[in-house]
Amino acid sequence: MRILRYEREKGTYTLAALANDERIYDLPYPDFMDMIYASEQSGKTPLHYVQDLIAGQEPIEETLEQLQLAVPITAPEVWASGVTYEKSKDARNYEATAGKLDADTFYDKVYEAERPEIFFKSTAARTVGPGQPVYLRSDSDWQIPEPELGLVLSKSGKVLGYTAGNDMSCRDIEGENPLYLPQAKVWKHSCAIGPVILLADAVDDPYSFDLACRIYRAEEKIVDGTANTKQLKRRFDELVEFLARDNDLFDGTVLLTGTCIVPPNDFTLKDGDRIEIEISSIGVLNNPVKKQESKIAAAR
Repeated sequence: MRILRYEREKGTYTLAALANDERIYDLPYPDFMDMIYASEQSGKTPLHYVQDLIAGQEPIEETLEQLQLAVPITAPEVWASGVTYEKSKDARNYEATAGKLDADTFYDKVYEAERPEIFFKSTAARTVGPGQPVYLRSDSDWQIPEPELGLVLSKSGKVLGYTAGNDMSCRDIEGENPLYLPQAKVWKHSCAIGPVILLADAVDDPYSFDLACRIYRAEEKIVDGTANTKQLKRRFDELVEFLARDNDLFDGTVLLTGTCIVPPNDFTLKDGDRIEIEISSIGVLNNPVKKQESKIAAAR
Protein backbone atom coordinates (compact mmCIF):
# COMPACT_ATOMS: atom_id res chain seq x y z
CA MET A 1 0.00 0.00 0.00
CA ARG A 2 1.35 3.38 -1.05
CA ILE A 3 0.36 6.77 0.32
CA LEU A 4 0.37 9.90 -1.83
CA ARG A 5 -0.53 13.52 -1.27
CA TYR A 6 -2.13 15.68 -3.92
CA GLU A 7 -3.63 19.12 -4.43
CA ARG A 8 -7.38 18.66 -4.59
CA GLU A 9 -8.10 22.38 -4.91
CA LYS A 10 -5.68 25.27 -5.08
CA GLY A 11 -3.83 25.33 -1.77
CA THR A 12 -5.79 22.35 -0.35
CA TYR A 13 -4.02 19.01 -0.05
CA THR A 14 -5.26 15.57 0.86
CA LEU A 15 -3.81 12.11 1.37
CA ALA A 16 -4.82 9.16 -0.76
CA ALA A 17 -4.03 5.47 -0.86
CA LEU A 18 -2.65 3.96 -4.04
CA ALA A 19 -3.60 0.29 -4.12
CA ASN A 20 -1.66 -2.43 -5.91
CA ASP A 21 -4.16 -2.32 -8.77
CA GLU A 22 -3.29 1.40 -9.24
CA ARG A 23 -6.73 2.60 -8.09
CA ILE A 24 -6.68 5.61 -5.78
CA TYR A 25 -8.78 6.14 -2.67
CA ASP A 26 -9.06 9.42 -0.79
CA LEU A 27 -8.10 9.38 2.89
CA PRO A 28 -9.58 11.77 5.50
CA TYR A 29 -6.21 13.30 6.41
CA PRO A 30 -4.17 16.19 5.02
CA ASP A 31 -0.86 14.86 6.30
CA PHE A 32 0.92 11.50 6.50
CA MET A 33 1.70 11.76 10.21
CA ASP A 34 -1.97 12.51 11.02
CA MET A 35 -2.80 9.16 9.45
CA ILE A 36 -0.04 7.44 11.44
CA TYR A 37 -1.29 8.94 14.71
CA ALA A 38 -4.82 7.75 13.93
CA SER A 39 -3.60 4.23 13.20
CA GLU A 40 -1.72 4.16 16.50
CA GLN A 41 -4.82 5.25 18.39
CA SER A 42 -6.81 2.48 16.68
CA GLY A 43 -4.29 -0.14 17.71
CA LYS A 44 -3.83 -1.21 14.08
CA THR A 45 -0.78 -1.18 11.87
CA PRO A 46 -0.82 1.61 9.26
CA LEU A 47 -1.36 -0.96 6.50
CA HIS A 48 -4.37 -2.58 8.18
CA TYR A 49 -5.73 0.81 9.20
CA VAL A 50 -5.67 2.08 5.60
CA GLN A 51 -7.09 -1.17 4.27
CA ASP A 52 -10.03 -0.81 6.67
CA LEU A 53 -10.51 2.86 5.71
CA ILE A 54 -10.85 2.15 2.00
CA ALA A 55 -12.83 -1.09 2.32
CA GLY A 56 -16.11 -0.61 0.47
CA GLN A 57 -15.07 2.86 -0.70
CA GLU A 58 -15.20 3.84 -4.36
CA PRO A 59 -11.89 4.96 -5.90
CA ILE A 60 -11.56 8.45 -7.31
CA GLU A 61 -11.96 8.89 -11.06
CA GLU A 62 -8.49 10.32 -11.67
CA THR A 63 -5.41 8.24 -12.41
CA LEU A 64 -2.04 8.89 -10.79
CA GLU A 65 -0.85 10.73 -13.92
CA GLN A 66 -3.84 13.10 -13.75
CA LEU A 67 -3.25 14.22 -10.17
CA GLN A 68 -1.20 17.24 -9.12
CA LEU A 69 1.10 15.36 -6.77
CA ALA A 70 2.86 17.09 -3.88
CA VAL A 71 5.63 15.92 -1.59
CA PRO A 72 4.11 12.86 0.13
CA ILE A 73 5.22 14.23 3.49
CA THR A 74 6.30 17.69 4.60
CA ALA A 75 9.48 16.42 6.21
CA PRO A 76 10.72 18.81 8.92
CA GLU A 77 14.24 17.58 8.22
CA VAL A 78 15.89 15.47 5.56
CA TRP A 79 19.19 13.80 6.43
CA ALA A 80 21.40 11.79 4.12
CA SER A 81 23.98 9.04 4.33
CA GLY A 82 27.22 9.00 2.38
CA VAL A 83 29.61 6.29 1.18
CA THR A 84 27.15 3.50 1.94
CA TYR A 85 27.80 1.76 -1.39
CA GLU A 86 31.18 0.85 -2.92
CA LYS A 87 30.29 2.76 -6.10
CA SER A 88 29.80 5.92 -4.02
CA LYS A 89 33.16 5.43 -2.31
CA ASP A 90 34.89 5.10 -5.67
CA ALA A 91 33.20 8.23 -7.02
CA ARG A 92 34.15 10.28 -3.96
CA ASN A 93 37.76 9.08 -4.25
CA TYR A 94 37.81 10.15 -7.90
CA GLU A 95 36.70 13.65 -6.89
CA ALA A 96 39.12 13.91 -3.96
CA THR A 97 42.18 12.85 -5.99
CA ALA A 98 41.32 14.75 -9.17
CA GLY A 99 40.87 11.45 -10.94
CA LYS A 100 44.28 10.01 -10.01
CA LEU A 101 42.97 7.40 -7.54
CA ASP A 102 46.59 7.11 -6.35
CA ALA A 103 46.00 7.04 -2.60
CA ASP A 104 43.60 5.92 0.07
CA THR A 105 41.42 8.78 1.25
CA PHE A 106 39.12 9.57 4.15
CA TYR A 107 36.31 8.09 2.05
CA ASP A 108 38.00 4.68 2.24
CA LYS A 109 38.20 5.12 6.00
CA VAL A 110 34.52 6.08 6.29
CA TYR A 111 33.46 3.14 4.15
CA GLU A 112 35.18 0.71 6.54
CA ALA A 113 34.58 2.62 9.80
CA GLU A 114 32.05 1.73 12.47
CA ARG A 115 30.56 5.23 12.30
CA PRO A 116 28.72 6.00 9.04
CA GLU A 117 28.72 9.37 7.32
CA ILE A 118 25.41 11.13 8.04
CA PHE A 119 24.86 14.74 7.12
CA PHE A 120 22.04 17.28 7.13
CA LYS A 121 20.50 17.59 3.69
CA SER A 122 17.33 19.67 3.60
CA THR A 123 14.43 21.40 5.28
CA ALA A 124 10.77 21.34 4.25
CA ALA A 125 11.16 24.66 2.43
CA ARG A 126 14.09 23.38 0.35
CA THR A 127 12.49 20.04 -0.57
CA VAL A 128 10.37 19.57 -3.68
CA GLY A 129 7.99 16.84 -4.82
CA PRO A 130 7.10 15.11 -8.09
CA GLY A 131 7.10 17.33 -11.17
CA GLN A 132 8.67 20.28 -9.38
CA PRO A 133 12.04 21.56 -10.59
CA VAL A 134 15.29 20.78 -8.82
CA TYR A 135 17.73 23.67 -9.10
CA LEU A 136 21.32 23.82 -10.25
CA ARG A 137 23.76 25.62 -8.02
CA SER A 138 25.13 28.70 -9.79
CA ASP A 139 28.74 28.31 -8.58
CA SER A 140 29.25 24.66 -9.56
CA ASP A 141 30.27 23.17 -12.92
CA TRP A 142 29.89 19.48 -12.03
CA GLN A 143 26.46 18.55 -10.71
CA ILE A 144 24.61 15.24 -10.60
CA PRO A 145 21.50 13.68 -9.08
CA GLU A 146 21.96 10.97 -6.46
CA PRO A 147 19.04 8.50 -6.53
CA GLU A 148 18.42 7.07 -3.08
CA LEU A 149 15.94 5.08 -1.04
CA GLY A 150 14.50 7.29 1.71
CA LEU A 151 13.34 6.10 5.13
CA VAL A 152 10.38 7.96 6.64
CA LEU A 153 10.91 7.96 10.41
CA SER A 154 8.97 8.59 13.59
CA LYS A 155 10.54 10.55 16.43
CA SER A 156 11.46 7.23 18.05
CA GLY A 157 13.39 6.19 14.95
CA LYS A 158 10.83 3.67 13.73
CA VAL A 159 10.72 3.24 9.96
CA LEU A 160 7.18 4.13 8.89
CA GLY A 161 7.67 3.90 5.16
CA TYR A 162 9.95 4.16 2.15
CA THR A 163 10.15 6.76 -0.59
CA ALA A 164 12.43 7.77 -3.45
CA GLY A 165 14.82 10.66 -2.98
CA ASN A 166 17.18 12.79 -5.05
CA ASP A 167 20.21 14.08 -3.15
CA MET A 168 21.45 16.68 -5.65
CA SER A 169 25.22 17.01 -5.38
CA CYS A 170 28.05 19.24 -6.59
CA ARG A 171 30.99 16.92 -7.24
CA ASP A 172 33.48 19.74 -7.85
CA ILE A 173 32.71 21.55 -4.59
CA GLU A 174 32.90 18.41 -2.45
CA GLY A 175 36.02 17.23 -4.28
CA GLU A 176 37.80 20.54 -3.71
CA ASN A 177 37.57 20.19 0.06
CA PRO A 178 35.45 17.82 2.21
CA LEU A 179 34.72 20.72 4.58
CA TYR A 180 32.66 22.21 1.76
CA LEU A 181 30.16 19.34 2.00
CA PRO A 182 27.24 21.52 3.23
CA GLN A 183 27.67 23.81 0.21
CA ALA A 184 27.95 20.80 -2.10
CA LYS A 185 24.66 19.43 -0.79
CA VAL A 186 22.35 22.16 0.53
CA TRP A 187 20.76 24.94 -1.50
CA LYS A 188 17.32 25.92 -2.76
CA HIS A 189 15.44 22.97 -4.32
CA SER A 190 18.44 20.68 -3.88
CA CYS A 191 16.35 17.76 -2.64
CA ALA A 192 13.34 15.93 -4.06
CA ILE A 193 11.26 13.14 -2.51
CA GLY A 194 8.28 11.13 -3.73
CA PRO A 195 6.14 10.28 -5.54
CA VAL A 196 4.60 8.21 -2.73
CA ILE A 197 5.40 6.56 0.60
CA LEU A 198 5.33 2.77 0.60
CA LEU A 199 4.15 1.69 4.05
CA ALA A 200 6.84 -0.20 5.92
CA ASP A 201 4.53 -3.00 7.04
CA ALA A 202 3.76 -3.74 3.38
CA VAL A 203 7.46 -4.53 2.69
CA ASP A 204 8.89 -7.99 3.26
CA ASP A 205 12.53 -7.22 2.45
CA PRO A 206 13.80 -3.63 2.20
CA TYR A 207 17.14 -4.95 0.91
CA SER A 208 15.61 -6.04 -2.38
CA PHE A 209 14.53 -2.72 -3.88
CA ASP A 210 15.61 -2.15 -7.49
CA LEU A 211 16.70 1.43 -8.20
CA ALA A 212 17.07 3.15 -11.55
CA CYS A 213 18.08 6.64 -12.63
CA ARG A 214 17.43 8.01 -16.09
CA ILE A 215 18.43 11.48 -17.26
CA TYR A 216 16.94 13.03 -20.39
CA ARG A 217 18.25 15.98 -22.43
CA ALA A 218 15.81 17.30 -25.04
CA GLU A 219 13.87 14.13 -24.17
CA GLU A 220 16.76 11.94 -25.34
CA LYS A 221 17.96 9.53 -22.66
CA ILE A 222 21.62 10.26 -21.97
CA VAL A 223 22.15 8.47 -18.62
CA ASP A 224 20.64 5.16 -17.54
CA GLY A 225 21.85 3.39 -14.39
CA THR A 226 20.53 0.67 -12.10
CA ALA A 227 21.30 -0.70 -8.64
CA ASN A 228 19.74 -2.70 -5.82
CA THR A 229 19.63 -2.06 -2.07
CA LYS A 230 21.24 -5.47 -1.49
CA GLN A 231 24.48 -3.73 -2.53
CA LEU A 232 24.40 -1.56 0.61
CA LYS A 233 27.40 -1.73 2.92
CA ARG A 234 25.32 -0.44 5.85
CA ARG A 235 22.08 -1.68 7.42
CA PHE A 236 19.13 0.68 7.77
CA ASP A 237 18.84 0.18 11.53
CA GLU A 238 22.52 1.07 11.83
CA LEU A 239 22.04 4.35 9.96
CA VAL A 240 18.94 5.24 11.99
CA GLU A 241 20.69 4.45 15.28
CA PHE A 242 23.58 6.80 14.50
CA LEU A 243 21.19 9.54 13.35
CA ALA A 244 19.17 9.26 16.54
CA ARG A 245 22.20 8.99 18.84
CA ASP A 246 22.20 12.03 21.16
CA ASN A 247 19.86 13.72 18.69
CA ASP A 248 16.20 14.69 18.62
CA LEU A 249 14.27 13.22 15.72
CA PHE A 250 11.01 14.75 14.57
CA ASP A 251 8.03 12.78 13.34
CA GLY A 252 8.23 12.62 9.55
CA THR A 253 12.01 12.99 9.31
CA VAL A 254 13.38 11.46 6.10
CA LEU A 255 16.76 9.72 6.02
CA LEU A 256 18.25 9.14 2.56
CA THR A 257 20.39 6.00 2.57
CA GLY A 258 23.05 6.68 -0.06
CA THR A 259 23.54 6.15 -3.76
CA CYS A 260 24.94 3.37 -5.93
CA ILE A 261 24.20 5.04 -9.26
CA VAL A 262 26.75 7.64 -10.38
CA PRO A 263 26.69 9.18 -13.89
CA PRO A 264 29.93 9.10 -15.95
CA ASN A 265 32.68 11.36 -14.64
CA ASP A 266 32.43 13.65 -17.68
CA PHE A 267 28.70 14.25 -17.11
CA THR A 268 27.08 17.28 -15.51
CA LEU A 269 23.44 18.29 -15.34
CA LYS A 270 22.26 21.19 -17.49
CA ASP A 271 19.29 23.52 -17.49
CA GLY A 272 16.31 21.78 -19.10
CA ASP A 273 17.36 18.22 -18.28
CA ARG A 274 14.84 15.86 -16.73
CA ILE A 275 15.58 13.28 -14.02
CA GLU A 276 13.64 10.10 -13.39
CA ILE A 277 14.37 8.09 -10.26
CA GLU A 278 12.50 4.81 -10.08
CA ILE A 279 12.33 2.39 -7.15
CA SER A 280 10.49 -0.90 -7.44
CA SER A 281 7.14 -1.00 -5.58
CA ILE A 282 7.37 2.78 -5.01
CA GLY A 283 7.26 4.40 -8.43
CA VAL A 284 8.95 7.13 -10.44
CA LEU A 285 10.11 10.47 -9.04
CA ASN A 286 10.22 12.82 -12.02
CA ASN A 287 11.81 16.29 -11.79
CA PRO A 288 12.90 18.85 -14.39
CA VAL A 289 16.23 20.62 -13.88
CA LYS A 290 16.33 24.38 -13.73
CA LYS A 291 19.17 26.87 -13.71
CA GLN A 292 18.96 29.62 -11.14
CA GLU A 293 20.72 32.95 -11.08
CA SER A 294 23.11 33.61 -8.23
CA LYS A 295 21.39 35.76 -5.63
CA ILE A 296 24.62 37.68 -5.11
CA ALA A 297 24.86 38.49 -8.83
CA ALA A 298 21.18 39.46 -8.95
CA ALA A 299 21.64 41.91 -6.06
CA ARG A 300 24.42 43.80 -7.81
